[in-house]
Amino acid sequence: MNDITQRPGPGAGDDSDVNDPDGRVAAYVVRTQTPLDLLALATLWIVVVPPGDFSTSHDVRAIVLTIQAAVRVVYGIDITIRSALARRHVHYLLTHPLGIASVIVPPVRVIFSLRLVRSVFRRGHLGRFLLAASVLVLNGALIVYLVERHAPKSNIHTLGESLWWSAVTVTTVGYGDFFPVTIWGRITACFIMGTGLLTLAVITAQVASSFVTQGASRAQRGPQVEPVTPEVTLAELDQRLARIEELLTTAANKRTPAPPTTPSGA
Repeated sequence: MNDITQRPGPGAGDDSDVNDPDGRVAAYVVRTQTPLDLLALATLWIVVVPPGDFSTSHDVRAIVLTIQAAVRVVYGIDITIRSALARRHVHYLLTHPLGIASVIVPPVRVIFSLRLVRSVFRRGHLGRFLLAASVLVLNGALIVYLVERHAPKSNIHTLGESLWWSAVTVTTVGYGDFFPVTIWGRITACFIMGTGLLTLAVITAQVASSFVTQGASRAQRGPQVEPVTPEVTLAELDQRLARIEELLTTAANKRTPAPPTTPSGA
């Protein structure tokens, strides 16, 4: 069981025995909490980018509004199902205000995704860490694209250029063909560079830990030392040879036939 399912935060799975006597809500939360947190993490760019940047283009504004509406629908379905599974429906809604707030203001759900970010740093969760890091890098690419596309002297004008720049930055290559010129773009670049360095550090530590574990297991499976036979002294050897000679003499005497006897009066 992972960190998210063990300790759900308020408004996401903090169900008491009164609301959830048969554990239906808890079982539902365990199945859906991680995907919903990933959805919140993937829409982090909506929180960071100022609303004014959405209004500069009607196409972008329509896309953002569509995404916000879709996220609201998903969170609304989630809180509806949880309240329906609970015994006291209204009481459940009143005791989970963050769940209702995430429907009205979807970025509130980012608070829940912080548990996901925290859980990825636990040992053995390399796959989850890489997934969260990839989502954060994609967020950075979207943020840089939105704040840089109409900025003066900017050279990042398309989403493809922003994705290429984020990939080059997170791998610490830094070709320099694209770079942010705005304050928010440079702040985002710092976070992407930090994510890249942290990812390299985590992967390196994981690989080193695997080599150390393999070395320790091989050392435990090393060749076993053969038991040392006890040394035999000369006195014991003489005794054994004498015993063998005595046994051979006795056996030879038993096999030697007795000489024939001469009848009396012959």
